[in-house]
Amino acid sequence: MTETTHLQITPPGDEAQPRSPEYRLAADALRGLRQDLFHDAFAYRLLPRMRVGGPLTRRLPGRLRDFATWTPHAVICAAALLALTAATADEGFALLLGLLAVVPVLLTVVRPVGAFWASMAATPLALPFGDPWGDWPWLPGSFACHLTVLTVVAVRTRPRAAAWMWTLTAVYGVLADTLFGSGRHGTNTGPMLVVSAFVLLAVTVWHIRRHAEQEVTAQQTVTAHERSRRTLLEERTTIARELHDVVAHHMSVVAIQAEAAPYRVENPPPELEKAFATIRENAVAALTELRRVLGVVRAEDYEAPDAPQPTLADLEGLLANVREAGLGVEKVVTGAVRELPQGVELSAYRIVQEALSNTLRHAPGASARVEIGYVLGGLGLRIVNGPPPNPSLIKPSPGAGHGITGMRERVTMLNGEMTAGRTDDGGYEVAVFLPVALPDEDDA
Repeated sequence: MTETTHLQITPPGDEAQPRSPEYRLAADALRGLRQDLFHDAFAYRLLPRMRVGGPLTRRLPGRLRDFATWTPHAVICAAALLALTAATADEGFALLLGLLAVVPVLLTVVRPVGAFWASMAATPLALPFGDPWGDWPWLPGSFACHLTVLTVVAVRTRPRAAAWMWTLTAVYGVLADTLFGSGRHGTNTGPMLVVSAFVLLAVTVWHIRRHAEQEVTAQQTVTAHERSRRTLLEERTTIARELHDVVAHHMSVVAIQAEAAPYRVENPPPELEKAFATIRENAVAALTELRRVLGVVRAEDYEAPDAPQPTLADLEGLLANVREAGLGVEKVVTGAVRELPQGVELSAYRIVQEALSNTLRHAPGASARVEIGYVLGGLGLRIVNGPPPNPSLIKPSPGAGHGITGMRERVTMLNGEMTAGRTDDGGYEVAVFLPVALPDEDDA
């Protein structure tokens, strides 16, 4: 059996040649022309109603505001009437010329690209019915119609489509003047191209500015979201740092007590010694893991505070500082005062501190009241302030606005409940309940 291998040799002339930059530029241009003015040229695209959230329209009464949404449609109808007036100025075929001038303008409401082609077709169709010694190659009605259509379609599409429409308009004007305008006294191709160029340039600038504003708005939204998220993470990091020492202290106490417990019992059984050794090993392991995990949220230059973390017992010092800042604050304590877990004490102190700081920032000159209630099963906090006596003195505070978020994070961490909002008299109220487990009677 003999195998034969056939080699196919491509002739040198059939090799694929790389396209030149000029060819690619022309191909891209034709592709853009086909996409903007030929693909779905007569697609139905209803002109949307205008939004009424602007600085002027939002001040209108309700009924006038509803009518204001139809402003774009009213402007197009007014332009159609103007084109109709210009077209019917000539006697003879006024009705036909009026239709050829009005239909393309009204078509921009539902089929913008199709309206351009309708205007291009209506312009030469109107010439035989107009004044043979009049304007060329655009009759008065055709001039107003085509200029209106160019403007509306440019607003409803994009700048590239506007450039293509102006180019085709120029091609039509040059061909009409060259092939059929030799016996005419004058032509209005120049005025059409100059006026339409300025109009389309203004529309293009408006498009660019609108697109830039949309990008800036989107970027501001993303930035605000990222800033809020970063602030939330920083608040959680601060809480973790503050509670790290509290939890680490308690775990260290558990490990030390588990190690010392067997020596407090005379001749402890081996099972008891083994149980306490296991407790100590688990406590040390838990403390190691805790430090390893929470070490991630500590900055490299972060140092643990030398002073102990504040508690509700230190609240008088905080209130004294606030009073020196000009805020009249009153403290009311109800219930039997008792020692609470250090994490609850710290969080309660920080919540009162943040609430009073917000009062100083957003209600200068107002009075505040701090209510602390030691109730069965938890601790209740209520910080309320009155309305600012002079709202004009309130100045914007850059970077503020996340204090409530920090409070909620602390309350959520302790499985508590919190409400915050304005009062009926124009002040502000923050109400918090932090649950505290009751000690067992056997441990008392």
